[in-house]
Parts: sequence; C-alpha cells; structure tokens
Amino acid sequence: MVHRHAVAGRRTALVAVGTLMLGGICSTAATGAEPPPLAGPLPSATQTLGADRPSAEVLHALERDLGLTGQQAATRLVNEAEAGTRAGRLRLALGERFAGAWLSGATSGTLTVATTSDADVTTIQGQGAKAAVVDASLAELTAVKGKLDQAASRVSTRNAPQWFVDVPRNKVVVEATTRSAATAFAKAAGLATGQVDVKISSKRPHLMADITGGDAYYINGAARCSVGFSVTKGAQQGFASAGHCGDPGARTTGYDQSEQGTFQASTFPGEDMAWVAVNDDWTATAGVKGEEGENVQIGGSVEALVGASVCRSGSTTGWHCGTIQQHGTSVSYAEGVVDGLTRTTVCAEPGDSGGPYVSGAQAQGLTSGGTGDCTRGGTTFYQPINPVLGDFGLTLKTASTGAAPGQQDGGQADGWAAGRIYHAGATVTINGVRYQCLQAHQAQGAWAPAATPALWQRV
Repeated sequence: MVHRHAVAGRRTALVAVGTLMLGGICSTAATGAEPPPLAGPLPSATQTLGADRPSAEVLHALERDLGLTGQQAATRLVNEAEAGTRAGRLRLALGERFAGAWLSGATSGTLTVATTSDADVTTIQGQGAKAAVVDASLAELTAVKGKLDQAASRVSTRNAPQWFVDVPRNKVVVEATTRSAATAFAKAAGLATGQVDVKISSKRPHLMADITGGDAYYINGAARCSVGFSVTKGAQQGFASAGHCGDPGARTTGYDQSEQGTFQASTFPGEDMAWVAVNDDWTATAGVKGEEGENVQIGGSVEALVGASVCRSGSTTGWHCGTIQQHGTSVSYAEGVVDGLTRTTVCAEPGDSGGPYVSGAQAQGLTSGGTGDCTRGGTTFYQPINPVLGDFGLTLKTASTGAAPGQQDGGQADGWAAGRIYHAGATVTINGVRYQCLQAHQAQGAWAPAATPALWQRV
C-alpha cells in the first residue's frame, strides 16, 4: 500500500487420483555448464512464495470466507504454492498437449492437470497429480476465445457480457442474458454451434468506482477509488490502481484528502490498469491492508492457479476471500470491453475498485468490477498485476531482499534480471545455463533461476 509517512459434450476422463505432495521441488538434471554452487539446500516452493509463514490476517479471512479451520487454511496455502510449481513443470513437459491445470478440495489438496493424450497420464501421475484426458488443448480453447475477442470490437456485447475459457470443463463459455444473444455473438465470431457453451444469467458486471477502495484516494476532488499495490519506476514512488479510476494527468489526494499525486498512465477499456506517481509526502511500502487494519506484506507476484484461494482489500467492504474461477476472462462493461481479467468468487461492492487481490503473500491483481455484493455474495473480476507492471515499466514494492552481486545477466537479449516480467514457458540464460519459467511472475532480486526451482526449470 501507499501510506503517508507510514509503513504501508466433450470427452473428459479423470484418471487415478493422486495425492498432492508437499515437499520441495528438485531441479531436473541436465548436462552442460554448471551454475555457481549455492550454499545449503534450495528453497521449496512453499518457502520461495512465503506460504510457510502466512499472516494471521490471511489465515483468519480464509477461515471465515471459505469455512476452514486454522490448520486447513495453513495447509491450503502450502498446497497451492507447491501445486503451482508442479503444474508449471507439467505444462513444459506436455507442450502443445497441455490443456490446463486447476486445484480442488477444501485444502487445495488435489491438483488436476489436463492433456489431450492418454500417453501423458503416467507423466502427470508421476508429479502427484490427477490426470484429465480431454478433447481440446489450452491453446485450442484460447484460439476460440480469441475469435470472440476480435468479434467484440465489431458487435455489441451488452447482452453477452462475459466470455472465458473454463479450464476444468474444457470449454469456452459465453455468459449472456439470452441464448439468442450468445448465439449471435458466436456467429459474429465465425464459430460453429458447439464451439462455445452458453450460460444464461441476468446479472451484468459493472465497475466498482466512485466511493472508496483498499486505502481510499480521491480523483480530481470528486471520485474515489482504492490504492492497489505500491510500485516504483526508477526513483519515483507510486501505486497501481484500476484504469477506469482516472485518466493521465488526473490529480489525486489521499485518504486524508491531502495532496498525493498524479495519474501517469491509464488504460481503459481494453485493459483496466493505471498508475499514480506520488509526491514526497508519501512512502511506498510492501503492505496491503488486511483484517482489522493489519498489514499483509507482499513478497512477489507469482500468478496463482485456477481454484486457488485469493483475498481482496477494499475500504467499502474490508477484507474478503474466495477462490479463482478463471483467468483470461473478457467482460463487457457499459463503458467497453476489458480482456484478460481474472474471475473470482470474492465479494465486492462499489468503492472497492482498484484495490489489491492477494494469494498468500503474492500480489495477484486490482479490483475491476463484478456483480452482487458482500451480503448476498457475488462474482468479481481483477486486472492481473503482472501485465500492469510490464506495460508501464513498474517494479512491485515487496518485502523480499535484493539480488546478490553477480546474479543478474540482463546484458543478453535472453538474460535474467530482477524487475522483468516472465511468463510461463519463457527461457533465460544466466551464467551460461538456460532455464525455463514455470509460473508467471515479476523477478525479485532473491529469485535468480538457479536458486528458485519453484519458478524455474533448468533445460
């Protein structure tokens, strides 16, 4: 947070249920040049992502909102951290046959990985996961959704306001007010009957702005939104928030309505992202306001899996948790279409816009909009944080330590460097050794590839 002078009909076969193992992840052996020796054992995914030391605020909210005991909440965070690495390894191993991964069970104890080939079942089970053999790969489903994205720029989506890849069901879903609206949208995208699944809902997503947010700030003395995550750009401090909260040049005041900063960049619609540069009276910290005002410290931005728990902070409704339903959701607001949002079961209300979503100690995104409220429940969407950092050239403020001397290799086109955004499957070279990324994240100084098998696999 930024605080003033303070610390802030398809074939789907489930095969052989496996138990998700919680131990450390070992690097895959490879030949070639050896990286420099590291002192002591490599950290597990649990240790790298901070899941072994969750904050009391996160645990309490998971107990309340997901109906867990304290032990179940702690176990769930560990399982989710380890599962992300396992899913990343299997994604690389399966290649074009990979059809997605998701978590299930009260403690996220079951990792399911989908493939289009029966031959991959043994490989999946070997990583302690359940195998699902399906018809369509994730790349094929994403291509179908891409056609809908293109059509949305040509036709009205008012009556078909959501479309996304439902990984567990191996389908592309269009959520619409009527079946005829969904059919017309699919036809405009050049898709045949059967290529999309239709869900009928009278609910229309709307933006959650103009009241309050995670830590309230005011735009041009009128509208109010939420601080998302503290960021820096060079020596300039600031914070990320929702793009619909303000245009470039808009002035902001803080929760106490003292002078604060100026919007430097903003994208909406299309995406829903912005960042504000603050004046010298404000200090960027790694904190996010949690239960009863206590701060949760952010350790990075490793993207969580579908099914993982996620918590949101907002000044209208406070601290609430739920689970991730889908990544890459497209939402048609009255103001325009926003692509690439993540859909969740977390409740929110007007005024929570721009506020942060956190999974364990990892930043996930910024509140965009949704349906429902925190009395009856609802659906919310967040703008993932890694695209915000990448598009605007920002560095997330975290509680992690800096890089050791000589760890960066940013001089090469494919070199590794702290502050860069790496997507799953990306490759880097450091000290002459190549590594492939397992989970999307912004590199932290202490997360050099050789030292973080939770995030990188040597190839």
